[in-house]
Amino acid sequence: MNGRRMSLAGTAADATPLLEAHIPGLRCFARALLRGDRERADDLVQDTLERALSSWQLCRIEGDLRGWLYTILYNCFLSDRERRKRRSACDALTEVVEDELPGVEGGQHSALEYRDFLRAFATLPAGQRSVLLLIAVEDLSYEEAARVLDVPIGTVMSRLSRGRERLRRLTGGETDGNFRHRAVALSRAT
Repeated sequence: MNGRRMSLAGTAADATPLLEAHIPGLRCFARALLRGDRERADDLVQDTLERALSSWQLCRIEGDLRGWLYTILYNCFLSDRERRKRRSACDALTEVVEDELPGVEGGQHSALEYRDFLRAFATLPAGQRSVLLLIAVEDLSYEEAARVLDVPIGTVMSRLSRGRERLRRLTGGETDGNFRHRAVALSRAT
């Protein structure tokens, strides 16, 4: 159930319990890609699951279910983003509204640092955000993230490095020792 190597053969009905186990992680990734827009994130996850179920019979090979689902979700995200650009729609990605931020344990200073971190994270380019989310929040390996994003592993490593460096600059260098802690906080916000 953890998305590691498994046979994807069987009917769509057999797929339901396997897919349900991945919904929380897919939701978290979708919300982060869409900068907290819960409705669009849920729509993106639903589209991902529909595509996975409609293609289930085609996937009779040994495969990484988790990676396959994240790849479908990311490709749906990219397709939707391009479609919105062509239609000259308003910016598809919205910023997290301050009053919608979840509560943070600690004093006012911690809450402000958390808010600043989320703001800084929201300003990162989509490629860097995606890599940081997949590696720091979803705990995928560099290889798995490269497969999900359909980019070379070197691109994953450079986006990760540039994203971390940009976060350091935007937050005053505070992300060095606290990135894993902040990644957990970020997963709660999305």
